[in-house]
Parts: sequence; C-alpha cells; structure tokens
Amino acid sequence: MTIPADRLTLEQMNSMEKNDFVEQLGGIFEHSPWVAEGVHSRRPFDSVQELHAAMMEIARQAEPDQVLALLRAHPDLATRFAVSPLSAAEQQGAGLDRLTPEEFAQLTGLNAAYTAKFRFPFIFAVRGKTKEEILSAIGERVDRSLEEEQERALLEIGAITRFRLEDLLGAD
Repeated sequence: MTIPADRLTLEQMNSMEKNDFVEQLGGIFEHSPWVAEGVHSRRPFDSVQELHAAMMEIARQAEPDQVLALLRAHPDLATRFAVSPLSAAEQQGAGLDRLTPEEFAQLTGLNAAYTAKFRFPFIFAVRGKTKEEILSAIGERVDRSLEEEQERALLEIGAITRFRLEDLLGAD
C-alpha cells in the first residue's frame, strides 16, 4: 500500500479516481483490493468511520468463497515468511518478532492446529496486545466452532482495518 509521508485526508480520498483510490486503500484489507474497489462508487464518505463501515459491509456481503479468501490472505502470526509491511509492523509492535524459541514453538504449533481445523489462519488484532495475550487468545479460540471463528475473524479484521485506516487518514 502506498502511504505518503504526510497523511491523506478523507477529502482527498473522496475525490480520487478509482485506480488511485484502490492503490491507496487496496492494502487495508490484507491482499484484498476488491474491498476498496467495492466502496469507490459509494463516495463521498463523511468520516473515516463511515468509510470503514462501508468497507466492512463489502467484505461481509461478499460470496462465501471470497470471504474465505480474505481470511486466508492473512499471514500466520510470528511467521518467518514474508508478510505485508503493514502486518510486519503490527506484529513487531506486539513483540512477535522477539519470541523465545519456546514461545515461537508454542505459537507455531497453535497456528498449525488452528489452520488445520478452520482452514484459515488465526486472525487477531495485535496492536496494543502483548505476546502473552496473543498466545492466550489462540489457545482459547482453537477450541471454538467454525461459525464462531469465522465471525470472530471478521471482527478482528474489522479492528485491524480500522487501525490501518486511522493511521492513513486520521481518526474522526
């Protein structure tokens, strides 16, 4: 996602052509620019909150396969593989880049069990959370039903994307 040195304004976003709009907002939902494409025609937005609500509506109303693809676009937490710059910064802020070998093994095992059960990675809005809170959350959530976890994953995506939009455009 392209983020200029100075923050964009909602007014600027409301006046952008579709390609520029999608370029700026396409990474808000992890590797899912179709969400930004879907809200472009709903402009103008009166607030960042209104823009976020519209984006969440597009994500939630998508076909089940597309929602599953959105869930699957998220990286495993503390993965050693390449992740998007936004995900990397969020995970570093939560200390996931400084796990002990034991914590890394625990999280890797829980991630594997979670993904095997639900067929999408554990999604958690890590901003403001500690590595202990994250390990506790995945340990609890791996025992839930698929329906509960799909809903919870969408709620977590809502929190993640709200943070990202506020970082880009400022909070209302």
